[in-house]
Formats: sequence, structure tokens, C-alpha cells
Amino acid sequence: MGNVVNSAVSAADVIMSPQQQEIPKHRHHGMHKPNGEPPPECPMHKPAPEKQIPLYSNECPINNMAAEDINPLNMMPPANQQPAPDQPFPLPTDRQVSSIPKAQGEEPFWVYPSQQMFWNAMLRKGWRWKNDDINPKDMDDIIKIHNANNEQAWQEVLKWEALHARECGTPKLRSFGGKAKQYSPRARIRYWMGYELPFDRHDWIVDRCGKDVRYVIDYYDGGAIDEKYTFALLDVRPAMDSLENVWDRMRVAWLRWRYCNESQESECATKSG
Repeated sequence: MGNVVNSAVSAADVIMSPQQQEIPKHRHHGMHKPNGEPPPECPMHKPAPEKQIPLYSNECPINNMAAEDINPLNMMPPANQQPAPDQPFPLPTDRQVSSIPKAQGEEPFWVYPSQQMFWNAMLRKGWRWKNDDINPKDMDDIIKIHNANNEQAWQEVLKWEALHARECGTPKLRSFGGKAKQYSPRARIRYWMGYELPFDRHDWIVDRCGKDVRYVIDYYDGGAIDEKYTFALLDVRPAMDSLENVWDRMRVAWLRWRYCNESQESECATKSG
């Protein structure tokens, strides 16, 4: 899963960088709004057209499995690396190590699913391949997009955690889970204001040196950039379930407003001069 991400980011990054980050995603593979189907083994999730792949969905592919088969850290079943019956081509079983540090367990970092694991998870939720639906290159792209979204989400978490760098310089991800059908208050307010609802939501539990802090990540469609890709916009912020988290969001909102105004005043002064 890569190298260790610096755990403390400068406060300026928190102020200057927007919460919503653009990540390219395949339009062909159906990264949909709510009512789709979710990916497996990952910190991230309109009904899909018949020939689209339910890559990101509103439920984890484990609802009908026995509770003892589910990993409570990622709400996923045991890894399945075996080729599926009638699978049209072989898929790699190698797994990429992320840059996201793991709060518990023997492995220091979270490990992403292999292409074979991803394929099996899609089948488990009812998807069936058809001629020309998907090819090995598509699966490679799907995994890369999935992993890139999670890496970007962790970078955004670290920007918030930089507010507590003195308290904890090594935050780690303890667990995560998808909640695509449970829209956050922020998402609902945006919807009432005329914006689209997110197509997915994840809650991440971050271990801040012994203190568990919940983060909410909403995933939005960002529009098309060409015939093959669209942008996924990530809205990452601490959940408003503690006074500390509420205070963090209030002071970051104020700092952004303040520095944004100062930047505009400076620009205006330069133009007038």
C-alpha cells in the first residue's frame, strides 16, 4: 500500500485546500448516485443501466452473510481470491498496500482488494458479465480509481488531524463502513438548496493516539471531463458528534472565510494599484 503519509500537515493546508477533491472515475462503470451497488474491501460507495457495473453502491455486499463471517473493522467478508465460474478471463490476485496506517492488527497499513476480490464481490451482489461488458483493462482501471479515491480521502483526513498535531502526530485508521442510504445532515441541507445528493457515503473511525474520532465522507458526481471519465468529489469532515469536532469545523470555516476575504482584498488592491 505505499509509503507512510506524513501525519501532521501544516495548518495552512487545512485553510487553503478545499474539502472537495476531484478524482477521475470511469463513467462507463457506473459510479452512480444512491441506489447503486458498493465495492468490496474498501474505505469508500439511480438504478444502474442493464450493462453497467454496480461499482459503487448503497450497501456492502455482505447483508446476507453470517455475522461471524464479517470483519468488524471493514464490514467485509473473508477475502475470496478464487476465479468465479464462467469468468471470461483471469484476474490478478495481487493486492496493493495503501499509505493508510492501520490502528490495530499485525499489518501496519491497510491493504486494498485485488481485481479478483473485486470481481467476486460484484458477482455476490448480483452483477453478471455479458459480452463486451468489461475487459481486463477495465478491471485494472476500476481498481486504480477505487484506490486513488481512498488515498485522497486519507489525505483530507490528515489535513483535519493537523489541527491536533501536538496532541497526536500519528493518527491511524481504525475501521470504516459504507452508509450510502444514510445521508448526512450536510448532504440533506445541500439537497434542499438544490444540489444533488451524494452517490455514496463512508464513515471512517480514526484513532487519534487512543481517541476514536469519526469522519464522514460524501462522494459526489463532479461532471464529465471527456467521454470516458467523470470527476468524483470528496467532501471529508469530522462528524458533528462531539463538541471537539463541532469546534474544529467552526474554526476551520472561520479561517477559510477570513483568508478567502484577505486574498480577495489583496487581489483587488493589486488590480486597483
